[in-house]
Amino acid sequence: MTARPDSRPPAPSGPSGPQSGVFPAVSPEVSALEAEITPLLAQISGIASVHGDDPQVLLALLRHLEHLHRSIQDGPFRSSLPSERSTLFKLLQDMELSGGWPYIPRLQLRTFLDLLQQADPEPQQPQANGDLAQAA
Repeated sequence: MTARPDSRPPAPSGPSGPQSGVFPAVSPEVSALEAEITPLLAQISGIASVHGDDPQVLLALLRHLEHLHRSIQDGPFRSSLPSERSTLFKLLQDMELSGGWPYIPRLQLRTFLDLLQQADPEPQQPQANGDLAQAA
């Protein structure tokens, strides 16, 4: 099955995440936002790089970003949605054409367990306790 020309654009490459030009600008306001937010994204990316070896700091950073995402989604974005059905439908169409719904995925517990198994290739075997073996 081949991708349609109006399908979602490819995900941003590299560790820095969304970069200017990744999502098509649909209006002058979006273009202005790109110019305003690009330095902030670079700064956040730099913070992540500086703390690249500290998972607790990176987890805190991810939690802050997720909180920001949710507060924008539940606050200004939700209140800005059009109440007229045809206008809302047009917005949803534009969203699909320009990359779909923004989402911050979470790592699943299974991912952490897999990472732990990779770090410790030999599972811990219960060792026979001499005292218990003698009592039996």
